[in-house]
Amino acid sequence: MPTEILMPALSPTMEEGTLAKWLVKEGDTVSAGDLLAEIETDKATMEFEAVDEGTLGKILIAAGTEGVKVNTPIAVLLADDESADDIGAAAPTPTKAPEIETGDKSAPAGGSAPTASPPPPAAADGTRIFASPLARRIAADKGLDLAQITGSGPRGRIVRADVENATAAPAPKSAGSAATPAAPAPMPAGPDAGAVAKIYADRDYSEIPLDGMRKTIAARLTEAKQTIPHFYLRRDIRLDALLDFRAKLNRQLEHRGVKLSVNDFIIKACALALQQVPKANAVWAGDRILQLKTSDVAVAVAIEGGLFTPVLRDAETKTLSHLSAEMKDLATRARDRKLAPHEYQGGSFAVSNLGMFGIDNFDAVINPPHGAILAVGAGVKKPVVTDEGTIEAATVMSVTLSVDHRVIDGALGAELLQAIKDNLENPLAMLA
Repeated sequence: MPTEILMPALSPTMEEGTLAKWLVKEGDTVSAGDLLAEIETDKATMEFEAVDEGTLGKILIAAGTEGVKVNTPIAVLLADDESADDIGAAAPTPTKAPEIETGDKSAPAGGSAPTASPPPPAAADGTRIFASPLARRIAADKGLDLAQITGSGPRGRIVRADVENATAAPAPKSAGSAATPAAPAPMPAGPDAGAVAKIYADRDYSEIPLDGMRKTIAARLTEAKQTIPHFYLRRDIRLDALLDFRAKLNRQLEHRGVKLSVNDFIIKACALALQQVPKANAVWAGDRILQLKTSDVAVAVAIEGGLFTPVLRDAETKTLSHLSAEMKDLATRARDRKLAPHEYQGGSFAVSNLGMFGIDNFDAVINPPHGAILAVGAGVKKPVVTDEGTIEAATVMSVTLSVDHRVIDGALGAELLQAIKDNLENPLAMLA
């Protein structure tokens, strides 16, 4: 029986997407792992691969179609003994749209989403077991043997429902395994669109439809402010030593084409502070707190129509020049919407810097499930009182640490912010 190919969920927050381009045409033979189409999500353009083999019998959604809901049929796949006439003769059998694994750390840094499927499982006698990528992942998480599960999908293929309903005892999870993140909050309803439009009926205006990114930002930030008990800690940080040290380093690194920014030092200072105050290197996971071992620092990057927060993983182990190069690459690809999901998901801490826009200070909203975010203002010249009681001019930067009180208490947050301040005011020690 013909099999429907469904619009996949290519990221945890994806509800709909744009079918940007078909990479195959009707009548083409496809195998599991072949690229079928390019799909634009709320965050990036990603490639979608086949999970079954057969012939592409009919394309249901044309290239360029926007607002295609997840799990909507987009094409029909025919088996070897089927023809296009079978599409009308019987209703296609839908299969669950595959969930794309986004945590593949082996993906190339410059690529888009990982597209290679894991090796198909096999039974003890060597017979291949047909199962969707999501079914294989759930089975692995639950410690289930796919050879013992009967598939209910087309041609006996094991799908998500089969492994979720399996009764075998799950394997115990390791202490470091992460809890499944909560589903994103639904799009906030807000005031009635018609009622608001009526208020401005006598004024000239243009209506701007919400794209996927803006809807996601609205939903996640509403969720953050409604569900996360924020509190705020503020400090002034002297930058004179850092600016002098940065100038010397940039002169020495000029022949290598490296130019460090103040933001590179801030990222490094935060990464080291999370190691110095390890209890603050944590995220909220619904019914528990996950304390991370490494410092994975997200950095807010403004793009047209929204923002990304690419994550610099293991930032505490990387040199300033490495962090600088990686941040430039991530920011460039973020603006082109070319980041893979694993490059902007995760992390325990974020940095949002509006100092380059002349903002003295502000309060940032925590990006769940992060435990905290540092809002960074501009460095400005101010009179300060020295330890000797004299007054001198200094470059001072105001920062605000927004903290999730469920994860980090006041004293712990103050300790973390003090460590960030100490690192920035003593930049040479960050290289020790």
